[in-house]
Amino acid sequence: METTVALNKYIIIDFDSTFTKVEAMDELGAISLQGNADKDKIIQEIKHITDLGMNGELSFTQSLEKRIELLNANKAQLPQLVERLRTKVSNSFERNRAFFMEYADNIMIISNGFKEFITPIVTEFGIKEENIFANTFVYDEKGNIIGFDRSNRLCANKGKVEQIKSLNLQGDIYVIGDGYTDYEIKEAGLANKFYAFTENVERERVLSKADHIAPSLDEFLYHNKLPMSLSYPKNRISVLLLENIHPKALELFRQEGYKVDVVAGGLDEDELCERIKDVTVLGIRSKTQVTRKVLESANKLMCVGAFCIGTNQIDLNACLERGIVAFNAPYSNTRSVVELAIGEIIMLIRNIPDKSNGMHKGIWDKSAKNSFEIRGKKLGIVGYGNIGAQLSVIAEALGMEVYYYDIVERLALGNAKKCNSLKELLNIADIVTLHVDGRASNKNLIGEKEFAQMKDGVIFLNLSRGAIVDIPALVNAVKSKKIQGVGIDVFPYEPKTNKEEFINELRGLPNVILTPHIGGSTEEAQVNIANFVPGKIIEFINKGNTFMSVNFPNLQLPELTDAHRLIHIHENVPGILAQINSILAKYHINIAGQYLKTNEKVGYVITDINKVYNKEVVSELKNIPHTIKFRMLY
Repeated sequence: METTVALNKYIIIDFDSTFTKVEAMDELGAISLQGNADKDKIIQEIKHITDLGMNGELSFTQSLEKRIELLNANKAQLPQLVERLRTKVSNSFERNRAFFMEYADNIMIISNGFKEFITPIVTEFGIKEENIFANTFVYDEKGNIIGFDRSNRLCANKGKVEQIKSLNLQGDIYVIGDGYTDYEIKEAGLANKFYAFTENVERERVLSKADHIAPSLDEFLYHNKLPMSLSYPKNRISVLLLENIHPKALELFRQEGYKVDVVAGGLDEDELCERIKDVTVLGIRSKTQVTRKVLESANKLMCVGAFCIGTNQIDLNACLERGIVAFNAPYSNTRSVVELAIGEIIMLIRNIPDKSNGMHKGIWDKSAKNSFEIRGKKLGIVGYGNIGAQLSVIAEALGMEVYYYDIVERLALGNAKKCNSLKELLNIADIVTLHVDGRASNKNLIGEKEFAQMKDGVIFLNLSRGAIVDIPALVNAVKSKKIQGVGIDVFPYEPKTNKEEFINELRGLPNVILTPHIGGSTEEAQVNIANFVPGKIIEFINKGNTFMSVNFPNLQLPELTDAHRLIHIHENVPGILAQINSILAKYHINIAGQYLKTNEKVGYVITDINKVYNKEVVSELKNIPHTIKFRMLY
């Protein structure tokens, strides 16, 4: 059955900035000083005094005296403070309410704060009132807070130490807190371990004294093999983000409690092999190659996020074989790429790049020669996916006649006309634009033969993948004036960082727009991607959802309540589900819900079971033949 805490183990928890995200006295100041012209200045002074006390740089008694004097608070304001604090309980404490309820006999709140606001908060978590030790206010006849009970041990320096001594606890003592006064308990030899709690605040002096740093209550529970609401502390989930991924993604992962490392540029294979060790989530854009060799070095990798549309830079089969789920952002930058395509078409058909370059050299060439409207021109779109289809709609709205070719059957939007072959499209189009993926069969899709099939004076764009165009053949087509204008955003080789020189034969050619792979690089697109991809990854880690994964069977699961979720990834061979259910039946475990999805290579089974179960069942499920990965949620 599930582990229970020993009767001789005591957990001592601080209140301010530990049980709650805030210092209650600071919050009381925000209430009591409302309307005071110097409110902000006084609150900053209160916070400064709090920090001095918490860091051990000011005696606690002095800190308390100075803060109460500055607060100018009244007893009538305390209910309002309690309501505020109820909304500011630390996230990891909120999600582990069941732990407090179950082990209330062994949990004590020892705080230099005040019972008047601590007791109403912590008793709602099942903590017993007799296990709460804190100061109490002293009031005048009008209810003004004028001081504190000086006979209480907790108002004096080393008050927590004296309080614990007086309790004469027999057994192991573990302290969770964020201040120097919490460390003093361990320093006095009264605690087995001091856990520096950093979910809300980090104090360097306190961290240096800690036996263990706990970025959340989950970490403390996991470290002591105590039951928690999560299966694994979020602070132990390591995220590596490469290639200047938008800061919003970093923010979302950190808000979730993950440990995040950022590398500005891309990494080559050997560098990534070294950096990916112990990484749980890898976030990349288009330059980083996630090869089989890289994945062999990824001992803890669960998920790869491509913060772009394409996933050809990821060995998806190798990921699948290792139970690693991959996500991308198929729609988030579609509009940005389409707008760049439209802009470049207009610029090129008007011969603007050459006109602009001439002006910079002092050449005034006012002429309509080789300058045309796009209205009435035939646009040929190669690849009618998300981008191609949206481009089709906008181009038609601008008066263009749209043709498209795709190897997959696609529904035409508006008045777009489907071509039965690439050659048919190339023969028709005044403007050819490529929007295909980077699969191996598309390499050099457009070469010397295809350029020859195009109209003379055609406009040519590639905003999709660098390897699909034979660059020497394109250079020849420009030099021979077969092509009037070119817009290229992607290249067979692209610099890994902005400091590396871009070298390509297209440089310096007339009426050629070269851009550094920025089709999706708008602020709007990057924010959309930075919201979308982390959202999918977090849902997978937290719930097991694989919806919109590019390599895994897609499962979208309901919320789980009062149960455990078992995730079993296995090779797609017959009989695995039967073996899973046979093991569960053997241990008399009731199934609350079960979901199975397979593809040609793997099976993905989610099983929700009752909370009470024999731990041996986990070992047996992990050891089913053909199992790739197994993990438990909640």
